[in-house]
Amino acid sequence: MANLNIDSQKDRTYDAIVIGSGISGGWAAKELCEKGLKTLVLERGRDVKHIKDYPTTNMNPWEFEHRNEMPYAVQQENPIVSKCYAFHEDAAHFFVKDKEHPYVQDKPFDWIRGYQVGGKSLLWARQTQRWSDFDFDGPARDGFAVDWPIRYADLKPWYDYVERFAGIAGDKDGLPELPDGEFLPGYPLNMVEKYFKQTLASKYPERKVISARCAHLSKPNQIHFDQGRVQCQNRTLCQRGCPFGGYFSSNAVTLPWAAKTGKMTLRPSSVVHSILYDEQKGKAVGVRVIDTHTKEEIDFYARVIFVNAAAINTNLVLLNSTSNRFPNGLGNDSGVLGKYVAFHNYSARIYAEYEGLLDYTTEGRNPAGGGYIPRFRNLHKQETDFLRGYAAGFGANRGSDTDRSGAGESLKNNLLNPKLGNWQVGSHMMGETIPKESGQITLDTKKKDDWGVPLLHIAVDYDDNDAKMKKDYLDTMEDMFKTAGFTNIRRDDGSQAPGLDIHEMGGARMGLDPKTSILNKWNQMHAVPNVFVTDGAAMTSTSTQNPSLTYMAFSVRAVDYAIQEMKKGNI
Repeated sequence: MANLNIDSQKDRTYDAIVIGSGISGGWAAKELCEKGLKTLVLERGRDVKHIKDYPTTNMNPWEFEHRNEMPYAVQQENPIVSKCYAFHEDAAHFFVKDKEHPYVQDKPFDWIRGYQVGGKSLLWARQTQRWSDFDFDGPARDGFAVDWPIRYADLKPWYDYVERFAGIAGDKDGLPELPDGEFLPGYPLNMVEKYFKQTLASKYPERKVISARCAHLSKPNQIHFDQGRVQCQNRTLCQRGCPFGGYFSSNAVTLPWAAKTGKMTLRPSSVVHSILYDEQKGKAVGVRVIDTHTKEEIDFYARVIFVNAAAINTNLVLLNSTSNRFPNGLGNDSGVLGKYVAFHNYSARIYAEYEGLLDYTTEGRNPAGGGYIPRFRNLHKQETDFLRGYAAGFGANRGSDTDRSGAGESLKNNLLNPKLGNWQVGSHMMGETIPKESGQITLDTKKKDDWGVPLLHIAVDYDDNDAKMKKDYLDTMEDMFKTAGFTNIRRDDGSQAPGLDIHEMGGARMGLDPKTSILNKWNQMHAVPNVFVTDGAAMTSTSTQNPSLTYMAFSVRAVDYAIQEMKKGNI
């Protein structure tokens, strides 16, 4: 019997375990497998195979029972996820439903999740901007959080590495606040987007409009063909899963690449309960999971563990990994685990019309979504009454302006003879929020979910800094719109709760001092050196740029370091 147990444990022992198969977990798996480590990838959701499991990807609008709208009853049952812009009939199967995975909102927070192999990499908006030294220096300059333990130069070669493999479309814009990268050709701005860019250049030289950078194959290189991907078809149906591999996802890129090594074992339907810590060895030795089908509790073992469950769930796993050595969560000597959680403020938008350039319209679709305005506030000096700044999206389009009123012959003629209207322009805010100790994730002491894991409490909110920043965004954009001659300007200062940006970060932050952080400069736990966290939980501050590309760069950098440490016998 003893031998059977030993054999069983041996069968459940790997060189490395990766918790989570989304954007950062996929990269960790690829790198670990490529470097020869027998790697187990744990995913709490179901399996989703590239192409095979994209059931709606080639459906026409009329083939959806509800014309891609979600039935009212479904919306009523799922009030949180129904707020997400992409929760429609074509992609609803990739979103977590509210009732199936409850959590406690100590403060209103719309937590949007995707529990399946590939996670939210199937659903993301694919915007990929590098962070700059303005971001990594920010906490030290402003004093709003602990200093980052790295600077842009530490991450630059890893940005290069992941951009070449993933395929990032963008232009070389030469902006220190938004460093250039290893880009495929960028997607062009349309006429009104270019016009706005030129207007700003003449009136506000420090404010730029550039083509949004995105993870789409605008012109694939050989490495992308080797991955089985081809050029983006500009369908802009990305949330359904792309059969062409036109955009980056774990399902299309990193996980298949890891599988080709023969080193990866993928185990879907495995809810991680906790990380196992051996007090005598002074390190983590494995991961306890609950099989979602059988509810069986199973332990897996490995020499090194990467935690990539997505920011909030990573905090949950670490907080639930208690022992005599770490009664308040794994590696939590500093007491900051679960604290200093922040996000991006996307709660303001502004719209207008432009009556010029009516000799032009658009044709086709732009998967990048149009223009991007990099942060220009408080870059070189503090110039406002709020800390940090915001970036913004900007786009223009020209659709038909058909009179649908009336009935009979006149309505039929109007519908059969659509006319182009004025250009419609719009922008949305991408504000940096300040990590605060009060921005917390905690575990319920009594209530548990269906898998025996404590329910999660989220207490994260806006503050005065966010309100001042939002007002500045709206005032500034309105002024710029007026300068450009846009009319019928409408401000929308929204009332959405945090969370809909889907950019939650922090809780297991990096830092120089173990007394105020959880991770060191290598995303390695100060107190448990064979555990690495390379998803959003590791972030010390939030920047204004989308964070996914930075998670990718952190993941490959951390794996490279972990391999070196394993060779030295330090892990």
